[in-house]
This record gives sequence, structure tokens and C-alpha cells, in this order.
Amino acid sequence: MAYAHSDDSVGGDPATRELPTAVKILIAGGFGAGKTTMVGSVSEVEPLRTEELITAESIGVDDLSGVEGKHTTTVALDFGRITLSETLILYLFGTPGQDRFWFVWDELALGALGAVVLVDTRRLDDSFPSIDYFEKRGIPFIVAVNCFDGARRYEPADVRIALDLDDDVVVMLCDARDRASTKDVLITFMEELIRRTQR
Repeated sequence: MAYAHSDDSVGGDPATRELPTAVKILIAGGFGAGKTTMVGSVSEVEPLRTEELITAESIGVDDLSGVEGKHTTTVALDFGRITLSETLILYLFGTPGQDRFWFVWDELALGALGAVVLVDTRRLDDSFPSIDYFEKRGIPFIVAVNCFDGARRYEPADVRIALDLDDDVVVMLCDARDRASTKDVLITFMEELIRRTQR
């Protein structure tokens, strides 16, 4: 584990150095949308995962159509951290996607400045509960369309129409496996938050 230096050679005089602002962001979306992958792709620390094997008890309960190769599922949360600058650290909390675990969402949402809703266009209907959750609570969010291999590509404008999103909700394409792509999503989210506060 890496630790910050406490001497004056790094970061200037400790007495005058500005402490970084920590921001909590939720990574939400439907079952199998890639939330765990997104958190893991960008986290600068070993991500905390609460994944369990999908068992026979899931038969008839969880819809695995479109994600038949998925063998684990998040049952509580994923956690990761990324430092965007000397003054800004993002704490990422990935939510569970299956509806039987949604009871933890209210706890995870406490103190969050907003969310990234990760969308899988192969299972678009799974995105509506996440979007409804944030809209009803007035929590800012953007939509990131995870471009899965072999899946048909849609333009952000088409996804906006399909999800019936307001014009001011940012919709962007991404690859949740790619660190640079995920970082771009998070930067876009923070820029959108700043823009909203300046209205």
C-alpha cells in the first residue's frame, strides 16, 4: 500500500497545503451492466467487491437473458477510489443490480453527490429502475452506455429517446473495461455537477 509523504518536498508546506475534497459517486444500473467492471477498471486501490456466485436459487428469480455467461453478482456494493487531481478524490460505490438487493440503495445514496447510470442496450429495460430512483429523489446523474462486444451500437441521442430522458441529462458511450474511458465518464460527471451548480 502506498502512503503520502509528510515532508515539505512533496506538495509544499503542510500548514498551507489544501486538503483534497472527497466526493462520493454511485455507479448504478441494471444487473450485468458492468458496474463492478467499471469500478475495478479505474480504481487506484484494490477494489472492494461483494460478489457471490450465482446459484440454482437464482433460477426463476433473476433474468439472465443476454448475460448467460455471468457467474457472479454483487450482493451489497463495490468500492473504489480515484484521485482526479491534487484537490479532488472520487469514492465510487457500485450498487447491486438485482431488485432483491435494492434495499441497500438508500444507504449507499447517503452523502452521494450523484450517480453514473451504466446502461446495457441489450437489456435496456433494466435501466429504468435506476433512472427512476435518481429522478424521484432529485439526485443528479448522467447515463453511460456500456458498449459490449458484439452488441449493436446506438447513438447517444437514440438512447436518450429510448430511455425518455430530459434534454439536460448527459448521455455518453463508454467501455467500462477501459480505464481511460471510465475516467472520461467520471470527469464528464464532475463537469456536469459543476455546470449545474453554476446555473
